[in-house]
Amino acid sequence: MTFINTIKNTGYAVFPAAELGANPAQLNDLNPTWDDLPPDNYLKDGGRYRRRRHSCFVAHNGELTQTPHRAHWQALTYNALHGGMERWFEPIDDVVLNNPAWLELLHNLTALCTALKGEQPWYIEAHQFRIDTTDGIGRPTPEGAHRDGVDFVAVLMIGRVGIKGGETRVFEANGPNGQRFTLSEPWSVLFLDDEKVIHESTPIQPLDEYGYRDTLVLTFRRGGFQGA
Repeated sequence: MTFINTIKNTGYAVFPAAELGANPAQLNDLNPTWDDLPPDNYLKDGGRYRRRRHSCFVAHNGELTQTPHRAHWQALTYNALHGGMERWFEPIDDVVLNNPAWLELLHNLTALCTALKGEQPWYIEAHQFRIDTTDGIGRPTPEGAHRDGVDFVAVLMIGRVGIKGGETRVFEANGPNGQRFTLSEPWSVLFLDDEKVIHESTPIQPLDEYGYRDTLVLTFRRGGFQGA
């Protein structure tokens, strides 16, 4: 994993999922599941632009265990817009969870976390997102630039269809430096040390009448899941 030093030095790195040993063809088999995401009914801005599914896992000593379905919860400290409340989303479909490339991806991302912060149980939350332009624009991060209250965040680009915008911005949490770029390559990974950087993505707009941006977001936390 040649990007470990980059993460240590800058707090983030961008690389293809294939560099984690994932099989691109098997990963592409998952793409149609983003067409079946239920609406996010918790958007406080009244928007209809976000669809998602959510499931949780614990990884330890090479074993990956799915937990009983649970709510997604963040403190207001990290999410001033949607923090402080339990948000129950539909679970990720079994066709995803049983895909060998999915399992390989989670195992290898967990190994990256362990290489950076040591062997221990990792509490993983997985979110499938589709941000679309139903409302004219779609907001990937309506809460603005933020940290997630975890140790690491992996944002995987699945695809961009008929849109402009969606620029990724990564800033030092305690410094002046930042970078701006657009994730566009399918199954590219933005890996963030959540203690060192804050991040956001700018709104998307349609190139014609409608477009969308699909991502997979995985968070890794020591000591347990966030909870009220």
